[in-house]
Amino acid sequence: MDITIRPVRPADYADLGEITARAYLADGHLDFNEDDEYLHVLRDVAGRAAQAEVLVAEQDGRVLGGVTFAAPGSPLADIAGPDEAEFRMLAVAHEARGQGAGEALVRACVERARAIEGVTGLVLSTQHSMAGAHRIYARLGFVRTPERDWAPIEGLRLLTYELKL
Repeated sequence: MDITIRPVRPADYADLGEITARAYLADGHLDFNEDDEYLHVLRDVAGRAAQAEVLVAEQDGRVLGGVTFAAPGSPLADIAGPDEAEFRMLAVAHEARGQGAGEALVRACVERARAIEGVTGLVLSTQHSMAGAHRIYARLGFVRTPERDWAPIEGLRLLTYELKL
C-alpha cells in the first residue's frame, strides 16, 4: 500500500504523540520513566504544530509516524544555522517499521527544505542507538557532522547529520 505524507491534523495529535513517545521509550533511546518531562514534550504534538510543521505518514487512514520540520527561524530548531532547516522527533510506530514510512518522512523534509529560498542545508540530531534512522540518512545523502554533536542534557550526547542542498 502507498504511504501518504501530509500535515498533521488535530485529530492526529494524540496518536502521533503516543507513537513518538513509545518509539523513544520502547527502543531504549531514553533512560527515563513515564513521569519524565521530555515524554510530555514528545507527546505535545499540538505545541510543536504551533511552532513548526508537523508531518505524518499515513496508510489506509492510519497514522504510522511523524516528524517535525523546523524552517529557518523556528524556535524548535536546535542546531540549524540561519540558512538551514532542521527536522526533529522522527518516529515510526514499531509495527510499521521497515515499510518506508521513516524514509518518506525524511524525503518530505528534504523537499520542504529545498523549496525554501536561501536554505543551503538540512540538519538533524540523533541518538547513537538509532541505527535504522542512520541508515536512512546515509541512503539519502546526509553526512555526519561530529563537530556539531551536542548534549541537550547531561549524559545524552546527540550525533548530528547534514544534507547540503
